[in-house]
Amino acid sequence: MKFMGYRRPDGTVGIRNHVLIMATVGCAAEVARKTADGLYGAVSFINQNGCGETAKNLQRTRDIIVGLCANPNIYGVVAIGLGCELNKMDDFLALVRQRTNKPIEGLLIQQEGGTINTIAKATHIAQKMITEASTCMREECDISELMLGVECGGSDATSGLVANPVMGLVSDRLIEMGGISMFSETVEMIGAEHLLAKRAATPELGQRILDIVHGREQEQIDAGEDIRKTQPSPGNQDGGITTLEEKSLGCIHKGGHSPIMEMVDYAQPPTKKGLILMDTPCYDMISTTAKIAAGCQLVVFTTGRGNSIGNPVAPVLKVTGNGETYRRMEDNHDINMGDVLEKHVSLEEMADFTMKEIVATLNGKLTKAEIYGFGYSDVIISRACEYC
Repeated sequence: MKFMGYRRPDGTVGIRNHVLIMATVGCAAEVARKTADGLYGAVSFINQNGCGETAKNLQRTRDIIVGLCANPNIYGVVAIGLGCELNKMDDFLALVRQRTNKPIEGLLIQQEGGTINTIAKATHIAQKMITEASTCMREECDISELMLGVECGGSDATSGLVANPVMGLVSDRLIEMGGISMFSETVEMIGAEHLLAKRAATPELGQRILDIVHGREQEQIDAGEDIRKTQPSPGNQDGGITTLEEKSLGCIHKGGHSPIMEMVDYAQPPTKKGLILMDTPCYDMISTTAKIAAGCQLVVFTTGRGNSIGNPVAPVLKVTGNGETYRRMEDNHDINMGDVLEKHVSLEEMADFTMKEIVATLNGKLTKAEIYGFGYSDVIISRACEYC
């Protein structure tokens, strides 16, 4: 299977062709936003971190923002900092250049003489990059070069019955064709971790899955929380999910039946092909951000209750297995999988249709969230240290 993508100098393939105006610290976020707002082809997002952080939290911030810069959907980067922050510009630029050789330049507001001068210079640099990006031509690429993120949020009973099983079929097909499918949210594996461990490619990986899932539950206990009492969430319960185990069994369907090849740390790129787990918190916006920072060019987001989020770097294709949710929130959802329950369309037939929509999105078809310009406030970076 083929699609038309943008071949980058580092060999990766993008499905979008953005120039990212990247605030390396919260103090520069508004300057980055003002710069991006005036430029067609530029994107940005709120980064409230980058200073006043412990070493572990600063590393977590860098893992995300470096990964988003390196994502194949980004042609080039204009990084904007303040000048006195912990996330020093030279260090940040060096980290990005270790991951990718795409164009990147950095500016510091204090050195440029304030907001107006910085916006003017950043605009000039970005305008040149956008002009260069506009000359890039899509070329035929193999589907094996796709890293697909699969996320679920606002689940209801139809998530485990329809949307996640359909995406499991899609994941299996992509993996058979040589691609990568990735899902996450470690806490939402509780109660199903033994099933995932059995599918691990090696006994050592199976044990790692068990250790990480059990460790995340213990962290919640140590913090004074019992995840088994706070999950499923109120929205999940309203949607008919009764226990954490029931939610987990529905969630893991999106990984299909392929062997699990690797479990990567938060926001880290995989080193293997196939089905990949990522260790992330139980929050869809955090997990979506982390998968895109790891290199996913596209995220398919399953939801029963409904969701409206996007992302500035990668398209978020939202699907629901609840026909009523689709009709109520059609302006937010791209695929109605409710026909499986309402019109007796088979899961296989819905997977066929979903694959076609995925390829159309890879080729440039915009998602609803992209059309609305959603994403600037939809990037969230989790903390590595809960109390600091």
